[in-house]
Amino acid sequence: MIDESLLNTVSNKLKKKNLSIATAESCTGGLLAHLLTNISGSSEYFERGVVTYSNISKIELLGIPKETIKDCGAVSEETARAMAIGIKERSNVDIGISTTGIAGPTGGTKEKPVGLVYIGVATSKNTQVKRFIFSENRLQNKERTCNEALKFLLDAITRW
Repeated sequence: MIDESLLNTVSNKLKKKNLSIATAESCTGGLLAHLLTNISGSSEYFERGVVTYSNISKIELLGIPKETIKDCGAVSEETARAMAIGIKERSNVDIGISTTGIAGPTGGTKEKPVGLVYIGVATSKNTQVKRFIFSENRLQNKERTCNEALKFLLDAITRW
């Protein structure tokens, strides 16, 4: 379940601080952008969102080096970092946020299990990535990823 109170807090703080944001999503499939734009007045802060589900879309739309995906994988700290930086730079926004992971219930391995998620946040000050492991339920993984992304985003906005 999405934390509506958290979503409203993030929206209000983005507006209050006059910050702009863009999303680059893989495992959440656009859910984060959907949530951020469900708030009235979101056009004040939301620039764009892209769903870069395939490796080629990450390369073409976000400028992620092929080597990063080849060497580290699409689901990795390095890719989440590159996605957040790529969307921030290509969108000319204050904050770029990314999600990449294995939503499940298939696709996991011993090294990268179902529910493994990386969330990246890029600002002019720095870029940070957080790693999570959730359950094997696809919808819950997507929702939990979005809730954690909103918490991460709130932390970045608060430190602005």
